[in-house]
Amino acid sequence: MKKVVNSAQMKAIDNYTIERVGIPSMVLMERAALQVAEQIKKHSDFNSKILAVCGFGNNGGDGIATARILFCQGYQADILMVGEESKATVQTREQLKIARNLGLSIFNNINLNEYTIIVDAIFGIGLRRPVSGVYESTIRDINENNNKVFSIDIPSGLSADTAKPLNIAVRADYTITFGLLKYGMLLYPGYDYSGEIILSDIGFPDIAVETVGTDCFIYDSFDLERLLPKRKSHSNKGTYGKILIIAGSTDICGACFFSAKSAYRTGAGLVKVVTAKENKKTMQAILPEALITTYHEGTNQLNQETKEKIENDIKWASVIVFGPGVGVNSLSDQLLDLVIQNAKVPLIIDADGINLLAKRVGLLSTLSDDSTKQSIRELEELLPCNTILTPHLLELSRLIKVSLDNIQDNLIQVADLCTMANNLIFVLKDDKTIVANEKKRYINISGNNGMATGGSGDVLTGIIAGLIAQGLSQFEAATLGVYIHGLAGDKAANLKGSYGMTASDIMEAIAEVLMF
Repeated sequence: MKKVVNSAQMKAIDNYTIERVGIPSMVLMERAALQVAEQIKKHSDFNSKILAVCGFGNNGGDGIATARILFCQGYQADILMVGEESKATVQTREQLKIARNLGLSIFNNINLNEYTIIVDAIFGIGLRRPVSGVYESTIRDINENNNKVFSIDIPSGLSADTAKPLNIAVRADYTITFGLLKYGMLLYPGYDYSGEIILSDIGFPDIAVETVGTDCFIYDSFDLERLLPKRKSHSNKGTYGKILIIAGSTDICGACFFSAKSAYRTGAGLVKVVTAKENKKTMQAILPEALITTYHEGTNQLNQETKEKIENDIKWASVIVFGPGVGVNSLSDQLLDLVIQNAKVPLIIDADGINLLAKRVGLLSTLSDDSTKQSIRELEELLPCNTILTPHLLELSRLIKVSLDNIQDNLIQVADLCTMANNLIFVLKDDKTIVANEKKRYINISGNNGMATGGSGDVLTGIIAGLIAQGLSQFEAATLGVYIHGLAGDKAANLKGSYGMTASDIMEAIAEVLMF
């Protein structure tokens, strides 16, 4: 597990390290430069012509020190300074003095295409204003030349908080970032600007990180085996949970199939599907492992016998999924009522279930309006504690009455809004899915664009349900489920390619991901 911070949190960690712990800023700068120099050596050859393009803030000092270290090791390394030297920080002024004393070539203007490697050290994570003037033209030159680009801490011009270019940003091949990962390099479009992200330890002590604190994290490969529920040698199917999946309207059995089989692939013991009666024969043929309850969709009213059957199924379950392919109509609305009124176990609401909820809450509003918060409060009052909601961004737009553009431009802010002092868990499905509850944020870094295919979300819902059935908490299951889903998508893409892969490929890859 790796922690993720915004710019203010990282600045506070830096300040604590310098002012409270007593590690000098120049020591941190030298450590950073050594790390960058090592990465450049690892990804280039000795004959490379290196230009450190530096501003006069401390990020520029990192760049100057990097060029000096490489120069002293025999590399051809020069420095291009951008901006006004009168605005140099104390540390950067000292680094310039050292570089001059050692005879490095320091320019104020030079043709970038004379070099094979650019060290981007113009701006760090503290940038707030739009990039303009000589900075804008320099970044444009970097992007237009065919150099290999190493960005220090974050690509210059990229917001560490929003992941958006502040007018323009460097497109890096590698970003060497220090201490902790930043929001801006994990979310889109910042993820595309950052290239390969290399996290480097330059000595920020644990006490600094713990004192400042962060509620956001990502998983890496070591976390999967650590967090995955363990199989017991003495066990039976009941040991691994009973999942009820209410999904699939007339002749639309794909959604319930993907959810149900993905739950089994994740390790669930028993899965029962409640679906329209027209789907029964197909489901029995393609997933004979599943138990099945049906209802008649030709009417607008559930009869008493069907209600009682489904109520008993709800009591039977140890986790409930509602919504994939269930439709948005009077009958599905009654099914939702049955679930909300009777569920005493963890509940996941997906797809059409979210669209049904959207019809019950709130008025049209914008992100800043109190009515959006009111919609979320109404959801909290309507749903059982720790219900998991898994909307893609258009479904979220309908649910909280915020425009899609506004959500896409403010995804972290929207996650904060959705979970402000409430007891719901949101899985905000996007290129980089965010899972959020009242206390924590998870950003998913597994997966690929081939997963943008019909049925992929139903697979995710089944994975999350399977993990809850085996004993994980709702939040743990949501975060690990998203991670496993992405890993399965990556395996499917390796086998089928991102153009040709389907939800079935993702589903079948789950078993490979979980082989230990």
